[in-house]
Amino acid sequence: QAELAADSELFLLADPRTLVLFRLAGILDPIAWMNPTLVSVRLVDHRRDSYRERVVTGPDGSFERFERIYPGSDPRMARIGLTSDAELAMIWQSAPDPRTGWMRLRQLVKKDARYAATLPGRVFNTTRREEVAAFTRELVRQWRRPDATVESIRSVGEGIWAHESAEVLPDKAVKGPLWIGAGRELEQGASAIGPAVMWDHPDKRPVGHQEVNWLELEPLSSPAEQPGSSSRAASSGLPKRVFDVVFSLLVLAATLPLYPIIALAIIIEDGRPVFFKHRRETVGGKEFPCIKFRSMRNDAEHTKAQLASQNQADGPQFFMEEDPRLTRIGSFLRSFQLDELPQFINVLRGEMSVVGPRPSPFRENQYCPPWREARLSVRPGVTGLWQISRTRAEGADFQEWIKYDIQYVERQSFWLDMWIIWQTVLMLVRRVTRP
Repeated sequence: QAELAADSELFLLADPRTLVLFRLAGILDPIAWMNPTLVSVRLVDHRRDSYRERVVTGPDGSFERFERIYPGSDPRMARIGLTSDAELAMIWQSAPDPRTGWMRLRQLVKKDARYAATLPGRVFNTTRREEVAAFTRELVRQWRRPDATVESIRSVGEGIWAHESAEVLPDKAVKGPLWIGAGRELEQGASAIGPAVMWDHPDKRPVGHQEVNWLELEPLSSPAEQPGSSSRAASSGLPKRVFDVVFSLLVLAATLPLYPIIALAIIIEDGRPVFFKHRRETVGGKEFPCIKFRSMRNDAEHTKAQLASQNQADGPQFFMEEDPRLTRIGSFLRSFQLDELPQFINVLRGEMSVVGPRPSPFRENQYCPPWREARLSVRPGVTGLWQISRTRAEGADFQEWIKYDIQYVERQSFWLDMWIIWQTVLMLVRRVTRP
């Protein structure tokens, strides 16, 4: 059992099989006014991306695919306790199991000295490796200054922290938030994408107990960046859905006269169909047909395999500046993003949003699990932070894609959406006016 910190002002009492992340802001006022000896908190985790993955292999043991298993949509729950009384914390710690611990606390603490509350949060199971990994990624993403309590670490880049014994040469292919443990090496040119942790090397792990300087602790981040915060809920719930519907109706009404003209041009050059429907993934990995005006020849998917060696993208995407599969009308439509106008139908159907990560198919979403989990926690967008911010720099496009998608999910708000829409409009105006 870990020794209790003598200078701690608050102790967290939790089942050792449970890891939790939550904000105290919702109960700070009653705690301050009532000053209870024991606070009992029921945490409710409404994550919609709750699933696990397993590897499917063939008869010869070779890798075939990943398979997602969704356990259900019921919320996860956990019961934790908060107390400033070190003796109560020691009693909890000495209990053989949580049930016994709660019984002992109820016997010792009178009813009028207790306070109960329910809060949103994140609940993780320590008996499952993927759950511990998810908790670690969330912690890395939220804890901006780990050097406040973890000794012998240094900042080696934006959002990148490394132990003093780690050998790290920062490179454009290394993106934070990232923690690099003792004895690890990250050479020039190596790729590492956060949020992630490179654990201590087993033979070089620091030994001994370190004191925590509690006075240097600081909040993880602002309320807008915390899981379950009201700002995030406002940006991703009903208000955003109402905005999506109204905005899409206005765009469709304004551009509807273009539809027959575009359709006729596509048919004249390359025949039918006018629309191209591609299977993409939305919230929780649910597939939907993403609708676009067809901008490529009918044999584009077949020809793609023959052009694989000329791919200019460094990730799962396929990109060529002069793609021979594009039709003449398709090249024009793409130049001004007119091919994406039918996606506002997807927005009306609730499969997409006006602003969000780029909609991607299952195959692309198998890259970089933290990125996939983040982008599949919100609806994909017709436009997004990556679309207006990417540089197309050689060897960095995929890293930028990951960076801007995760950045959007963490910071999403109504005003960020408005800014992205405005930047998208400016980008299109520049294309139209460009000589």
